[in-house]
Amino acid sequence: MTDPTPAPAPAPAPGDADDGVGVAAPRVLAVIPARGGSKGLPGKNVRELAGLPLICHSIKAAALCPGITRCIVSTDDPEIAEVARAHGGDVPFLRPDRLATDWTPMGPVMQHALETVEQQEGSPYDVFVLLDPTSPSRVPQQIAEAISQLHGSPDLDGVISVSEPTFQPTWVGVRETTPSGPVERYYAEGRGVTRRQDTGRFLRINGNFYVWRADFVRRLQVSWFDEGRHGMYEIPEPQAFSIDDEYEFRLIEALLGAGLLELPWLDADDEQQAGR
Repeated sequence: MTDPTPAPAPAPAPGDADDGVGVAAPRVLAVIPARGGSKGLPGKNVRELAGLPLICHSIKAAALCPGITRCIVSTDDPEIAEVARAHGGDVPFLRPDRLATDWTPMGPVMQHALETVEQQEGSPYDVFVLLDPTSPSRVPQQIAEAISQLHGSPDLDGVISVSEPTFQPTWVGVRETTPSGPVERYYAEGRGVTRRQDTGRFLRINGNFYVWRADFVRRLQVSWFDEGRHGMYEIPEPQAFSIDDEYEFRLIEALLGAGLLELPWLDADDEQQAGR
């Protein structure tokens, strides 16, 4: 299916802006991947959360991040595209069906988005940011700081968001040996540990955001974790929330209702409405 929307005007060329110290700021492309056909929670990307379709929270977070040059939505679904555009989203193409199956890895999806946008604009990007719409609780300043962290670390291919979970799997992690047999420790490091306080810190990749050099995305083959060198940006665990099913959707609604999570763009929208 051909998307009739014309390509937007080219973004500024590299070197048009600087970071305040005379160094050209990187051109940063953020991509929100949102295919149709979710099995765990059908229609989740356009389901309303706090008065906005889920995907729109990622669009608004990117709009508040000063380090992002352009943010686009990569989707195969015309409904998702329409909803995204209605809330200010940039949808310059519809993703090919071959890149929107249940088995499609994220690497080719990112490469397609980067290549397509660069061809449309005629200018390359320096940094690629992945914003999964199922992780709506973001702080734009954190993304900007992660971009700066990568920009200042030439030995790294990327910076990823991590957090400390509420349990320590090194101590409590077990694996099944046989269907009726005893369990065994999953991590040998937990042997002899009897108190949670005696374990070291355990951090997890939480998927809130990923920041990569565009060159790394271009050459990515299978596993970003195994193919590159990555730094980390730690965020609070309550913010590191991903929605994959009904339970998780209801849980984040409860957290928002209790004031345990904040979505700063909602306050910005309220202020904008009040100023009209």
